[in-house]
Amino acid sequence: MSVEVQSQPIARQPDLRTLTRLLTALALVGLLAAPFVVYPVLLMSMLCFALFACAFNLLIGYVGLLSFGHATFFGGAAYFTAHAVKVWGWDPLAGILLGVLGAAILGLVVGFLAIRRQGIYFAMITLALGQMFAFICLQVPFTHGEDGIQGVPRGHLLGFIDLNEPLSMYYVTLAIFLFGFFAVWRIVNSPFGNILKAIRENERRAVSLGYRVDRYKLGAFVMSAALAGLAGGTKAIVFQFATLTDVQWQMSGEVILMTLLGGIGTLVGPVVGAAFVIALQNYLASSDFPVTVLIGIIFVVCVLVFRRGVVGELLEFVRRREGRPD
Repeated sequence: MSVEVQSQPIARQPDLRTLTRLLTALALVGLLAAPFVVYPVLLMSMLCFALFACAFNLLIGYVGLLSFGHATFFGGAAYFTAHAVKVWGWDPLAGILLGVLGAAILGLVVGFLAIRRQGIYFAMITLALGQMFAFICLQVPFTHGEDGIQGVPRGHLLGFIDLNEPLSMYYVTLAIFLFGFFAVWRIVNSPFGNILKAIRENERRAVSLGYRVDRYKLGAFVMSAALAGLAGGTKAIVFQFATLTDVQWQMSGEVILMTLLGGIGTLVGPVVGAAFVIALQNYLASSDFPVTVLIGIIFVVCVLVFRRGVVGELLEFVRRREGRPD
C-alpha cells in the first residue's frame, strides 16, 4: 500500500511537465496571433513593460533586493537608443544594444554604491541615485529637457525589415521579449541562479560557505539593469520617443506594482501583472474615474487577498493539490 502512495507523485511529474509545455506552446501561438485581434501598439507596450517587470523581478524575486531606482536603467536606455537612432543615424538594433550597454554601465555604478547596504537602506540609496539621474536627464542638452527626444525613426532593422509596418514592429518586439524572458529563465535555472536563491534565503550561511556575496549581488544587479535597458531601448523604438517620465521614480513604482500583482519570484507573474496594469490604463484612459485610484484599490485588495500575487497563489494552490494523498 505504501508503495502505491509513494509512486503517485512520481507519476504526476511527467504530467505536470507535459502540461507546462502545452501551456507554453499555446502561449506562443496566442502571442503570434494576437496582433490580428488586439491593437498591435497596445501589445507592444505590454511586452516592453513585461520585460521590464521580469528584469526587476530577477533582482527582488531571486536575490531579495528591492530597488526604487530601476527607472534609471529603463529610461536611460531609452534616451541612449533614441539619441543614437535619431541623431547618429544608427540601425535600430545597434541603438537598442547601445541602450543595453549604457544601462549595464549605469547598473554597475549604482550597484557598486548601493550593494553594500541591505533592506530599506539599499532601497533608499537606489531611489536617491535614481532621482539624481532624473535631474541630470533634465539638465543635459542631448535629452532636450522636458520635451524629451521625439520623432525617433523606426527605420529598417538589419537594412531590410521595415519597422514602420505595425506587424513587423510587433514581431521584432515579441522576439526581443522572448529573448529577454529566456535570459531570465536561464539565469534563474543556472548554478549562478541557485547561489542567488541561497543568498536570498540565508545570506550569512552563503558567506560561511565561502561565496563572495557582494560580487554575486552586483552581478545580478548589472544583469537586471541590462535587461531593463533592453526593455527601455525597445520601448523608445516602438513609441518613437524618450521622455523624463521614463526615468522618474513613478516609473520605478509602477514596475514594483506590476511585479507584486503578478507574483514576486515567479517567472510568469511579472508578465501577467504588466499586461493587467497596461490594459487597465489603456481601457480606462478615456473614463472619468481616475485610473491611479482604481489601480491603488486593486493593489490593496491583491495584497490583502493574494499575498503571493495572482500567479504565486495559483502555483501555491497547485503545490497543495499535488501534495494531497488521494
